[in-house]
Amino acid sequence: MLKMLIPDHYAQSIYKIDFKGLKDRGIRAVIVDLDNTLVESTRPDATPRLIEWLDEIQQMGIQVIIVSNNTKTRVSKFAYPLDIPFIHAAKKPLSQAFRKALEQLQAKKEETVVIGDQLLTDVLGGNRMGLYTILVVPVSNVEGIFTRINRRIERLFFHWMKKRGLLGWEEGN
Repeated sequence: MLKMLIPDHYAQSIYKIDFKGLKDRGIRAVIVDLDNTLVESTRPDATPRLIEWLDEIQQMGIQVIIVSNNTKTRVSKFAYPLDIPFIHAAKKPLSQAFRKALEQLQAKKEETVVIGDQLLTDVLGGNRMGLYTILVVPVSNVEGIFTRINRRIERLFFHWMKKRGLLGWEEGN
């Protein structure tokens, strides 16, 4: 079970991910979390830098879908102006939303990467589906109660990973 919490890759932010390298490895679809992965949970819309990032990866032929545990109102207000498909109330780490995302993107597991800021939702859900997972540093410390609980559990797991030499990076938090 604990191995399911280990991401395949770790990045300081979405902007530090090598999408050319992923594309060269056959990745053509991205399932990405919204809050504290793309933008702060308090930011209602995309930043100019995020819009540019989305344009760049889409121009590479990589499709993007937002999969979020947040409400339809929150996710739709963010995704509609960007013309990006989304799945709200995803219940990550359960597999249903990940399967639905693959279906909407018409992508295979081996062609898809999951990007998120939480081990217990994004990484665990992606790993359970056999998808390539990338954990990013949260863009903000402002979080809801359930996320704060998850972060405490994550810190314990990071400590466990570090003691066993399983961290492929230096933990920043």
